[in-house]
Amino acid sequence: QVQLVESGGGLVQAGDSLRLSCITSGGTFSRYVISWFRQVPGKEREFVAFSTWRGGVTAYADSVKGRFTISRDNAKNTVYLQMNSLKPEDTAVYYCAAKLSTSTRPLGDRDMDYWGKGTLVTVSS
Repeated sequence: QVQLVESGGGLVQAGDSLRLSCITSGGTFSRYVISWFRQVPGKEREFVAFSTWRGGVTAYADSVKGRFTISRDNAKNTVYLQMNSLKPEDTAVYYCAAKLSTSTRPLGDRDMDYWGKGTLVTVSS
């Protein structure tokens, strides 16, 4: 069974950086597309970043483009989300999600098969 575990969240100030990690197990990680989503309580979950199974194609939400970078280390079964120039509106629980797919386009949250439990990022002003 595929499992995803996020880490790296915390409380930071506006302008700071954080790197989230998502460690996967139980599957052939290199065959999965990975996305990061985030959710604020009371709001819908929103897409943040996407990586194809080889990492050659990435995509970002407009709200984070130029500030966030998704990367993956297939040898370590880990995907990262480097978040720079954080803003208070980035405050949310961040989730990584996976799907066995060769898609080169981001998938919706309902299309993803496996989810982590999330890590909280709080950005103070």
